[in-house]
Amino acid sequence: MTTAINPLGLHKLLTLKVDDLVLLTHQELFRKFTDNLLLQYDLEQVGFSSFEFENNSYTAAYCLKESHICIHTWPESNQLTLDVYLCNYSQDNSGKVKAIAKEYIAFFKAEIINEFEINR
Repeated sequence: MTTAINPLGLHKLLTLKVDDLVLLTHQELFRKFTDNLLLQYDLEQVGFSSFEFENNSYTAAYCLKESHICIHTWPESNQLTLDVYLCNYSQDNSGKVKAIAKEYIAFFKAEIINEFEINR
């Protein structure tokens, strides 16, 4: 029996090891990079929320018309978690999700600890 992939969208979850503490503690660098990605991949931001902790780690969430991009950093363990989810309402965005994840891995000069793809 063949199971069809649910067409709602691809959700990519990453845990990354990052040696550059500046990237894990300076949220504005993440924001500038993400703002450029949104333009590059023609994604529409409908909201943004963030919080900086005492150790300068941060959590941030971009609400997109297409869904969301979220990050949480842990400089004390040189790690971050990132999730990218784009729905497929008007087109298949799976390729964009994979490309955006690769862009973040390159931006953070990261080593992948965990990587999951969930078809919604």
